[in-house]
Amino acid sequence: MRVDHFAYQQATRVAGFGLLFQLAIGLTLLLYGIIGRDSTMAISALYVLTGVIVWLSLIVVFHQHRLERLETLEESELRDARPDASIFDVSREETGLAARRLRQMYKWMLPIASLLAATLLVVFSIMTFLWFARLEDPENIANIQYDFRVGTSAGWQIAICLGFSVVAFILSRFVAGMSKQPEWQNLRGGAGYMVGNALVCLAIAVGIVFTLFEKSGAMRIVAQGILVFMLAVAAEILLNFILNLYRPRRSGELPRPAFDSRVMSLLAAPDSIVRSINEAVNYQFGFDITSSWGYQLLLRSITWLVVFAVFALLLLSTIVVVEPNQQAVRLRFGEVVGGVRQGEVVFKLPWPIETVETYDVGLLRDLPLGVIDTNYPEINLWSRESSLGDRRSYLVAAPRMSEMVRRAVEGMELSNTQFISSSGGITEEDSSASLGSRFALIDADIILRWRVKTGKLIEFLDFSSASKRTRSRLDMREEALQSIALRVVSQFLARQSLDEVLSPAGRSLLTNLQTKVQEEFDARETGVEVVSLVIPWLRPAGGSAESYEDMSIEKENARKIIEEARRSVAVTMGALVGSVQRAEQAVEMIEELRSLEREKGEDAPEVRELRARVEKILLDGRAQAASLISKARARRWEIITEAQETASEVLGQSAAFHAAPELYRQRMIMDVLATTLSNVRMKYILGPSTDRVDVNIQMREPDVGFNLEENIQRKGDGS
Repeated sequence: MRVDHFAYQQATRVAGFGLLFQLAIGLTLLLYGIIGRDSTMAISALYVLTGVIVWLSLIVVFHQHRLERLETLEESELRDARPDASIFDVSREETGLAARRLRQMYKWMLPIASLLAATLLVVFSIMTFLWFARLEDPENIANIQYDFRVGTSAGWQIAICLGFSVVAFILSRFVAGMSKQPEWQNLRGGAGYMVGNALVCLAIAVGIVFTLFEKSGAMRIVAQGILVFMLAVAAEILLNFILNLYRPRRSGELPRPAFDSRVMSLLAAPDSIVRSINEAVNYQFGFDITSSWGYQLLLRSITWLVVFAVFALLLLSTIVVVEPNQQAVRLRFGEVVGGVRQGEVVFKLPWPIETVETYDVGLLRDLPLGVIDTNYPEINLWSRESSLGDRRSYLVAAPRMSEMVRRAVEGMELSNTQFISSSGGITEEDSSASLGSRFALIDADIILRWRVKTGKLIEFLDFSSASKRTRSRLDMREEALQSIALRVVSQFLARQSLDEVLSPAGRSLLTNLQTKVQEEFDARETGVEVVSLVIPWLRPAGGSAESYEDMSIEKENARKIIEEARRSVAVTMGALVGSVQRAEQAVEMIEELRSLEREKGEDAPEVRELRARVEKILLDGRAQAASLISKARARRWEIITEAQETASEVLGQSAAFHAAPELYRQRMIMDVLATTLSNVRMKYILGPSTDRVDVNIQMREPDVGFNLEENIQRKGDGS
């Protein structure tokens, strides 16, 4: 090809057309991403618009090549017109201004343009990845203005993306064909970037097709794949820039720009890939196998073989075998067609028109309502489980308190209320203390084991989709089931006391929870059967576990004291009355007796009758009270008998007194003196004059012991 300014002028026109088409693709994707609210198209516009730098650099370089060719042509014409003129006898380096500018462009402009393109790709990719990370963070999602969106006009999006992809690939092939000429080799950078546009648009179209089959997560994957592609292109540009710094240059050779991607050049010219494959095959076999008739037949028939393979795959996709333990439904463009199939061969239209979704309805699935994948210790020690990390907390009612504690707490709350009313404000301590007396927290891991309900597969599919969010281990259906179950569990536990939750009676807690969750699932038509609920981990919340253990010990001590007091009461009442029941009955009757005595007096017939009944109960017990009553009765009869004896004796002596009162008096005095003075060692006699009384005194020692004779005489004298 003749190398002149017309050749570079043609390259400049092609680069200008590439720039216009690059702008058309980028602006269309950007505007549709903003107006049509499609995040993937807006992200892909970042890659496409960065390619404007590549095409602008090519336009400037080829225009400068054109000026350099014109300058060279003028110099040659001047030399031909005046061959003997000395004014023109100077070197080309001194007069070639356009050539110097062209060298400066290759030295400075193209590397700077390459670094600028790589920097923009890296910055755009990192910023978008950070945006995706903020979308996954529940704490920052409220501060994000825009969420990831998928466009609603799928048909227009597919048409636009496929159209741009086809035109971009054709243009890249055309530009790659021109770049085979040495003078136009810089067009390879534009061709490589244009084939990148085709790949990006094709990826968007494929993602939109997946959204038609209710695979909305595919667009997010496509968007992130485009970001990875941008980072890969930027990495290759930086690698080419570093290699260009150390690559040796031959005289007259133009350096290859760093944005000229070797990988993209292969995709822009796939025939070179075929040549490379042929050379590799020949090298491996050691001879020119690509020229053999078999290899040539394979190349000629490859199209029909591919068509046959595609036809066979489509034909195989019309038959689906459903196992006996599975249930399946046919989906036509995402919509359920027909009924539920089980244990049979299902015939359908080829993929992607119809698909068959199979589900193992007998398979038990675990749905954790708390922390996922935790290794629980063999022994559930509350005080040593802080290393398991944060758990999900549930609100429960405060434990039941004794009457004394309840009154003390109510008194504290009353004093707090009086203090608040006097101070005019409510402190956080007061509100937390009042709340703590009514509610408590527990940490628990609850696992819900479920399966698809028999005959309810359609309801199960209609309930929610099976798509997953990024970085989420549960799909949308499982997240919905988890939310419903968590709400039911939270409401149920909030009505139970702490003691009933931590120490349930048998399986009552799990059974009630399972019933409540199943009723809620049935009400929302989830098509799910709750097989069981498992609580592998349960304890008081936070650091209160150790305090709760201390409280349990104190409660056991209090129970021990109460039991000891009851035992002491039983022993005492048994010793006093005979039994606790008889004591309680006696106490009730005594209280009634006292009340009746206050009303009617102690001598009322009813009081006497009730008193007799009380005494009978106490006597029937044959205990200390009965013994005391018997002794009191015996003492009473003894006192009565002695009183009767004294009265009889006095009545018997009344006749003697009336017969001789003075003699009776003297006799009694003498008896008293004899009785009194018998035990006195020194005796003084005070009496009448000695002329009238003859005193006979005998000094004798008193007899020790019982003197029967004296006793008989004294009794005889007294009678």
